[in-house]
Amino acid sequence: MTTFLEWFEFLAVTFADTAWGMPLLALLLGGGLFFLVYSRFVPYRHFGHGLQILTGKYEDPNAQGDITLFQALSGALAATVGMGNIGGVAIAITMGGPGALFWMWMSAIVGMATKFFTCTLAVMYRGKDTSGKVQGGPMYYIMEGLGKKWKPLAIFFSLAGLIGCMPMFQANQLTQIIRDEILIPFEFVAADAHFWGDLTVGIIIVFLVSLVVLGGIKRIGQVASSLVPLMVLVYVISVVYIIINNFADVPYYLRLIVTDAFTGNAVAGGAVGVVIITGIRRAAFSNEAGIGTEAMMHGAARTNEPVRAGLVAMVEPVIDTIIICTMTALAILMTGVWTTSDADGVTLTAQAFDAAIPSIGVYILVFCVVIFSITTMFTYSYYGTKCLGFLIGAERQHYYNYFYIFSILLGSVASITAVISLIDGMYAMMAIPTMTATLILSPKVYRAGKDYFRRMEEEKRQAEYEGDDDDY
Repeated sequence: MTTFLEWFEFLAVTFADTAWGMPLLALLLGGGLFFLVYSRFVPYRHFGHGLQILTGKYEDPNAQGDITLFQALSGALAATVGMGNIGGVAIAITMGGPGALFWMWMSAIVGMATKFFTCTLAVMYRGKDTSGKVQGGPMYYIMEGLGKKWKPLAIFFSLAGLIGCMPMFQANQLTQIIRDEILIPFEFVAADAHFWGDLTVGIIIVFLVSLVVLGGIKRIGQVASSLVPLMVLVYVISVVYIIINNFADVPYYLRLIVTDAFTGNAVAGGAVGVVIITGIRRAAFSNEAGIGTEAMMHGAARTNEPVRAGLVAMVEPVIDTIIICTMTALAILMTGVWTTSDADGVTLTAQAFDAAIPSIGVYILVFCVVIFSITTMFTYSYYGTKCLGFLIGAERQHYYNYFYIFSILLGSVASITAVISLIDGMYAMMAIPTMTATLILSPKVYRAGKDYFRRMEEEKRQAEYEGDDDDY
C-alpha cells in the first residue's frame, strides 16, 4: 500500500507542476485582466448593485431556475469557504511564503471580473440534460453558445470535473487534524504508525457522507448545512480575537506579504516564480474563479437576467479570498508558527490557534473543520453528478456518488502533497475549457451588460419622473 501511495504522489505532483505552467497562468490572470478592462471595470462600478440584488429586491419568483440568487451565492460559498481558507492558506504560506497571499489577492481581484463573465454565461446559455431539466455550467454554455462542433471542449471539462470535484482534500485535511490533535496526543495511534488510524477515520467519514449523498438520511445534511453559518461566525470571531491581540503587528505583516511577493525571501532560493504560482493555485482552489464549478452553481439561479447572476457571483472572491483568507494568513504569521514548525496544511493553522488561544483554540478549530469538511463534501457531489450527467445522461449521474465516496478513503490515507497536486492539476484542466469558451463568448456578455444597465438606468429615471408627478 505504501508503494502505491508513493507512486500516486509522484504522478500527482508531476501532473500538477506540468499543468500549472506559464500558459495556464497567462490564461487565468491574463484572461481575468482582459475581462476587467473589457467590461469597463463592471465588478467595481456596480458592486453595490450586486449587493442590492442579494437582498431579494429584484427577485422574480416566476423566473426560470431552481434556487434564488442568494442561495446560489450561499451554495458556492459553502463549497469554498472552509478548508480552502483554513488548510489552503497554510499550504500557501508553507510552499510560497507570506508573499503567496499577495498573489492570492491579485487573483481574487481579477477573479471578480472572471466570475462576472462565467456566471453571466451560465444563465445566458443554459441547456437541458437528458431528463429535460434546465442546467447551467461551462459544458452547457460551450454547447449552447459555441455550437455542437465545440462539444469535445465540453466533454473535456466534464471529464476533468469528475476528478477535480472529488472531496479528497477535505477528507485529507479532516483526517490530518483529527490525527494530529486528537488521536496522537491521546495516544490512540502512534505518531510514526498512523496509517490504520487514518483509514479508520476515513471509513467513519465515508459512512457519514454516504448517509446524505446516497439519499439515506437527508436530515443530517440539513442540520449540518444549518451549522455552517454558525461555524463561519465562530471561526471569524476566533481569528479576529487573534488579530486584535496582535494588532500592533498588522502593518508589519501586511508589508511583509507585499515585499515577499516580489522577493521570494521566504522560499528556498528566493524563487519569485514559486511564490506567484503558489498564490494563484491556492486562490483558484479558494474562490474557484475561472475553474467552472462556480458557474455550475449559479447556472441554477432563478432569474431571467443573466447579468444579475454575474453581479452576485463577483462578490464571492471578496468574501472568500480577500477577507477570510487574509484573516487566516495573519493569524498564522502573527503567531510565528510558520517559522518554527514543520507542520503543513490544517495542522499549521491548528498550531496557530493553540498558540494564540491556549487550551481551547485547537478544539475550536477542530470543531469548525469537522463541520466545514463534512458539509463541503455534501455539496461537491452536486458538481460531479452534473458532469457525469452531461457525459452519460441524467438518469445515470447518480453512479458518480459511489466513485465520489471511494475517493474519500483514498484522500484520507494519501499524503497532502499527493491530494493537493491531483486536485490542482484537475482544476487546471477545468480552467482551460472554461476560460477559452468565456473569452470567445465575452462580447455576448459585454452586450448583455450594456443592455442591462441601460434598462436599469431607464427604470430609475422613470421611477424618479413618476415620483415628481406624485408631488403635484
